Amino acid sequence: MTILDRLAEHARERVTQAKAERALPAVRREALAMPKGDFGFERALSGSELAFICECKKASPSKGLIAPDFPYLDIATDYEAAGAEAISVLTEPKWFLGKDEYLLQIAEKVSIPCLRKDFTVDEYMLYEAKLLGASAVLLICAILDTGQLRDYIEICDGLGLSALVEAHNEAEVEAALHSGARIVGVNNRNLKDFSVDPGNSSRLRKMVPGEVLFVSESGVRNARDIQAARETGADAVLVGEVLMRAENRRAKLAELRGVYDEN
Repeated sequence: MTILDRLAEHARERVTQAKAERALPAVRREALAMPKGDFGFERALSGSELAFICECKKASPSKGLIAPDFPYLDIATDYEAAGAEAISVLTEPKWFLGKDEYLLQIAEKVSIPCLRKDFTVDEYMLYEAKLLGASAVLLICAILDTGQLRDYIEICDGLGLSALVEAHNEAEVEAALHSGARIVGVNNRNLKDFSVDPGNSSRLRKMVPGEVLFVSESGVRNARDIQAARETGADAVLVGEVLMRAENRRAKLAELRGVYDEN
């Protein structure tokens, strides 16, 4: 099994356990009873400038423990203060050491939209995301077929959630577009072996029409990588490890957003 296979399998086990504790119909009713979302995540990514989705994550399968001290509320407020358009919050517990509570508390603390970063394998997780205060969810083409993607996007639309549909190759971009995705994220990290190819976004950008928001994910290390994303025509970048490891997250984000040396 690949790393992604193990992540997806564990997500299915988590859903099975969650359903045993609280059945799908009850979770669906509770989520649908909440005020419908306003698709704030999409609006945040729709400005004229490159948008920054900044990630709160304690660990990852490829890097292990990234943030032994994990003051997630401070991290989130630093991102907001530094001008991030959105925050990505890892809730996957086994390999990323995430928790649903991180998302719930961060979404209550900040005024910018939050993405639930997890390995969605069941509609149950969409209703969970709504209850946790998310404005958006991640749907990964490598673990969902086109029919599932379409169904999940329809559920998200009913909840007022945005769906960031993630692809890594040409076939997955086509699946994302055929499913009706309004936001396509191209991951420069191959989730099957966690290798990183910084040029993946630029190669696949041309496949995504202008009316669909385009997010470049992973592999951002410095201001030049940000400039490359701008030149590719990305609407947003998702930045994680470089910010999590920075001594001063506000200063690092300002640096990434800053003026570039053309020489």
